[in-house]
Amino acid sequence: MAGPSAAEPLDEQSPPALALEGPVNPVSVQPDRARRAPMPAVLVWLVAVLGGVAALAAAIVPVGPSWLGEVGAVVVATAFAAGLAERIGGRVPVWGGLALAVGAVVLLSDLAWDDPVMLRNGAAVMTAAVAAVLAVMATVPAPSFRHAVRECLIATVIAGIGAMAVLGLRPDVRLVSFEYAVLVVAGVGAFLVVYRLGAGLHGLGRRGIVIVLLGGALLAVSLLYAETLRRYGTPGLVDSLLDTVRWSRDQLGAFPRPIETILGIPALAWGTHMRARRRQGWWVCMFGVAATATTATALVNPDVTVVECALSVAYSLVLGLIIGWIVIRVDISLTGGQEPGGRSAGRRAATVGDASPAVRPEPARTAALL
Repeated sequence: MAGPSAAEPLDEQSPPALALEGPVNPVSVQPDRARRAPMPAVLVWLVAVLGGVAALAAAIVPVGPSWLGEVGAVVVATAFAAGLAERIGGRVPVWGGLALAVGAVVLLSDLAWDDPVMLRNGAAVMTAAVAAVLAVMATVPAPSFRHAVRECLIATVIAGIGAMAVLGLRPDVRLVSFEYAVLVVAGVGAFLVVYRLGAGLHGLGRRGIVIVLLGGALLAVSLLYAETLRRYGTPGLVDSLLDTVRWSRDQLGAFPRPIETILGIPALAWGTHMRARRRQGWWVCMFGVAATATTATALVNPDVTVVECALSVAYSLVLGLIIGWIVIRVDISLTGGQEPGGRSAGRRAATVGDASPAVRPEPARTAALL
């Protein structure tokens, strides 16, 4: 009887293949060229994003007319909406056109209304959420930790561009409420996409269910603890924590963001690493929006400079990658690694760590996932 096709994902639900003799060479993740977006379209998208970033950077300096930042924000928001639609198999003209229409209304709102705050705030929430989800969806499987670092960097850059676009829209918001709104919208959007990519809840398996429950519990505890501390914390405890933040900002230039460091970046690193071997990794990547959504709202706080925001994101990225590396090593040690054919690589896999073969292909970064 023949074994499963090489194009089929290898996950916990897959039946074991025939045993292979001799050393097993790692199999790289091959792009699906048949579904890859046309190169001219990719180039146009890149030019649009880079042009929008240039306009936003000029507005931050500031250089040029005052409306430059708003135009750059609309260009980036439109490009990100179109890119996300292409990545998840949606209708690019519909979602890209809708984003452009909303952006045009925002630009013209100053002429039609004296105080278009609600419109700008809503556009800012959607821009940040789209950037956060796109940052996660734009990743590809990481056969090794080195590749996982690359994917986390790419996701952080995309979310950082989204933060610039949010700043260009000049929203007038309450910081905590805005961050929660973006996190909820991005989380729901990521769940709906991952639900299809991960073959629904029945594709989780027992191990996947445990991972999702632990990730959800960690997210809930982090948010509840922060909110409880903000509302009901004792003055001594709050002052002690604030002193630590002040010392870090004075000595290091910034303070790392806790939810990004503890949950978001480790989940993104571990999830992309797991996706190279089993589709359940998408459910882990879903919690990466805790990092990308936080990054996409980093510039909204008027009391924090752009340099401090950049340092804060960089510190969170470095510390989160360290935690992610530890989690990956523990995962490999507990599972013993998995070679093609369902065989455990045992002690050697635990020793070489992320050198275990990656045999689960996914579409290329510029191709549709669905």
